[in-house]
Amino acid sequence: MQLQQLRYFVAVAETRHFTRAAERVHVSQPSLSQQIRALEQELGADLFGRARGNIALTDAGEALLPLARRILADTETARREVQELAQLRRGRVRLGATPSLCTGLLPRVLRTFHDRHPGIELIIEESGSHDLVRELARGALDLALVVLPLPSPSPALTTVELLREDLVVISSPDSPAPPAPLRIADLAGEPLVMFRHGYDLRDLTVAACRAEGFEPSFTVAGGEMDAVLGFVRAGLGVAVVPAMVAQGAGRDLRTTPLAPPGLHRTIALAHRSDVAPPRAARELQRVLLAAT
Repeated sequence: MQLQQLRYFVAVAETRHFTRAAERVHVSQPSLSQQIRALEQELGADLFGRARGNIALTDAGEALLPLARRILADTETARREVQELAQLRRGRVRLGATPSLCTGLLPRVLRTFHDRHPGIELIIEESGSHDLVRELARGALDLALVVLPLPSPSPALTTVELLREDLVVISSPDSPAPPAPLRIADLAGEPLVMFRHGYDLRDLTVAACRAEGFEPSFTVAGGEMDAVLGFVRAGLGVAVVPAMVAQGAGRDLRTTPLAPPGLHRTIALAHRSDVAPPRAARELQRVLLAAT
């Protein structure tokens, strides 16, 4: 089994077309088809159904696809690791983070890292922890900042706790001031501006309200972090956000602490246990640990 054959296989699987796949990997269509057939013969199974020109993955192809993607991703990681210069003058780091961390923690950390290593390209993927864990598992990210505990079941990941952060309630200064400190029970009937599905903050807020015996009431739901802050500024409701985000949001938002025991979240840096992060990623990890 050759890496070239796996690249051709993934290209056909993603395009569902031999000619378009050949164009993607810059080979002739007959050469690609010959390599796919050789791979099928080696594996002893057809990978594609080709009835009436309709290209579809067989059961064997479905089983091979995630493995092939992971092998190719690991190969790319190894290639980049070998090619990086010892002085970290060039390279690339693929970092995933939740949107609230992109707003609060990452800007100053990435500035520090960039000042030290201006030749390193930083590629940021902003998403919820569930999506980031999946991207780590398939080799699309080197590192990810996630909220613990990890979703279950989770792939084999190594995590290092970075910080434990308080959550607070933000509201518009033009709206009536909530009691301070504010209890979760005080949010019953309070209009909430809520994040989209997949946000850790959404799950945490809803779970806390249900633990107090009520269902939260949403005025606006489905926003990203910047949108939620804007909706709260407009007086559409209140929102539960990390203290770090509230501190950076400006004076046009009121911040109210939660009464003990409050709400908290634990942020960790994660990477795959079976693959060592590239050197540049390890350096970014060191900067993150030092900053927190």
